[in-house]
Amino acid sequence: MTPQNLMLLPLSTPKLSIGCPILDHCLGGGIACNSITELVGESGSGKTQLCLQLTVRAQLPPSHGGLGGSSIYIFTEFSFPFRRLQQLGNLYHASYPNLLRLEPLEDIYVHGVHHAQELIHVLGDIEAFIAIDHTRLPVKLIVIDSIAALFRSQYQTTPADLKRRSEMFFNISGTLKGLANKYGLAVVVTNQVVDFIGPHHGVNGVRLGNLESLDTSGRRVSPALGLAWAHCINSRVFLARHEQSIEVDIRNAPSTSICSQTHRTFHLVFAPHLAYASAEFVIKKEGIVGVSQ
Repeated sequence: MTPQNLMLLPLSTPKLSIGCPILDHCLGGGIACNSITELVGESGSGKTQLCLQLTVRAQLPPSHGGLGGSSIYIFTEFSFPFRRLQQLGNLYHASYPNLLRLEPLEDIYVHGVHHAQELIHVLGDIEAFIAIDHTRLPVKLIVIDSIAALFRSQYQTTPADLKRRSEMFFNISGTLKGLANKYGLAVVVTNQVVDFIGPHHGVNGVRLGNLESLDTSGRRVSPALGLAWAHCINSRVFLARHEQSIEVDIRNAPSTSICSQTHRTFHLVFAPHLAYASAEFVIKKEGIVGVSQ
C-alpha cells in the first residue's frame, strides 16, 4: 500500500445519496458506507424524516445515488411512522417507476427494541439474517432510531454504572462497525440532545469536531451519551431548528399578524477527511431538501 493509494481510499467508499445535491455536498457525496454516521438533534429537528428517506433511497441503484439494497430499521421509542414511510415510498416509486418495486416497504425490515441488551441480541440476529441472504435485495443500510433512548433510564451515574454503560457503547459500536465493514453497509444512528451549561470551548474543556457549541431553539445543547459515545462513531451531523417570529400582512385586516416560522440547519460536526459544512433545509412532502443561499 503506497501513500498515493492511501489518499485514494476515502474516494472509493460507496455513499448513499440523501437525494439533495446541497446536503450531499456537505457530506462529500452522501452517507458513507463502512462506518457509523450519527444524526443528532432535538425532537422535531428532522432526524427520523431523514432516516425514513434514506431507507427508500437505499433501494435505488448506485447509478442513481442508492446502494441497490434493502434496509433494517430499528426503532426504540414511540410507534414506528409507517404512514409517513408509505407516503415516501409511493412518492419515490412514482419518481422512479422502473427502478423501485411497487411496494418499496417490502424491502425495509422494521424491528422494535426497548433496552440496550436487547439491541445486542438483535444485532447478532441481524448478522445471521444478512449472512443467510434470503432478502430480495442485499441489506445495505442499518438505522437505529434512537440510540439515546436505550440508555435514558437503564443506567445511573455511579462510577460502576458509567463503566458498564461505556462498555455497552463499545460493544454496540464494535458490532455495527464489524457489520458495516464485512458487508459494505451504511449505518445511521440518531441521538438526542441535552441542555449544556459550561464553557464555550467544548464539553468539559474538550472541543470535539468543528463546532465549539451546538445551538437549537435558543438553547445551548450537547449530544446525549457524552464523550464515550462520541468516540464510537465516525461522523456526526447536527440538525438544528430555530423558531422565528415574522409579521404577515393579511388582506382586509386592520393590522399585521405575527406568525412563527421554523428554520432548520444541517451541520457536519465531524467526519473523516471532511471539513465543516452547513446548509439550511426544509421538510417537504417528498422529504428533506436543502435550501440554496
